[in-house]
This record gives sequence, structure tokens and C-alpha cells, in this order.
Amino acid sequence: MSQAKNGDIVKVHYTGKFADGTVFDTSVSREPLQFTIGEGMVIPGFEQAVTGMSIGESKSVEISASEAYGLYHKELVIEMKKDDLPEDLSPAIGQQLELVDGNGRKFIARAINVSELTVTLDANHFLAGKDLFFDIQLAGIV
Repeated sequence: MSQAKNGDIVKVHYTGKFADGTVFDTSVSREPLQFTIGEGMVIPGFEQAVTGMSIGESKSVEISASEAYGLYHKELVIEMKKDDLPEDLSPAIGQQLELVDGNGRKFIARAINVSELTVTLDANHFLAGKDLFFDIQLAGIV
């Protein structure tokens, strides 16, 4: 039976969970996730877990934060004066904002605190710093 290898386009069903079992994402009720192994389309630990699997095979894996969405970086949390935001923007906790850095690159940050004068933004991925657990089934190799 053929095994998934670098360069293969694969289809997988997955359920992603935190250590306490809380599900943060799943493909179970939709089409399987399709990606090419080796192209960096998914987090490194997920790609490594799928490599070597056979069609129909299932496995459960733990993926460390460093092999998932990276470590949490405190320097990506910034406090801004509300006066520096567009006038028509009323930030709320959890709201995602698109910002532009000094080099013109766009990035997304979430509002994590809002006061009368300031808003605190976190540009870390919401899964950064978290070890993740995945149940994976290789549905096919295209």
C-alpha cells in the first residue's frame, strides 16, 4: 500500500484539540483538508505526522507549540492610543484588525483589552504557544 511522501497531494480528515480535550477545529463534517506535503501549506508537525501514513490509516499525535504555530512572543502585544486608530473604528475585545508595520507589511492583530483611552493588540496567532493534539485520518493521495 502506498504511503504519503514529500510532493504528494493528500486529503486528510482531522480533529484538533487542546490538552483538556476541547476541540478548536475539525474537518469531520466537511470536505477533507487537501495539501501538498513539503510545500509548507500546513503547520510543520501536522505535515510530519501525515508523512508515511497509508490511505485509511488513522493516528493521534501531539504537536508541540514550536512545530505548530510557534511560541508566544510578548513583543507582539502592543498598546495603542485609541486616537491613533481610524475615527470610525470602535474596537472590541476579540475583534481582529489589519495593521501595517513600518515596512508596509500587513498583519492581523486581535484586540485583547480595551480601555477608555487605549486598546491592547496581540499579533500572535491565537494558537501560538500551545501544544496541540490531532486525530488524523489519511483519506486519500491524489
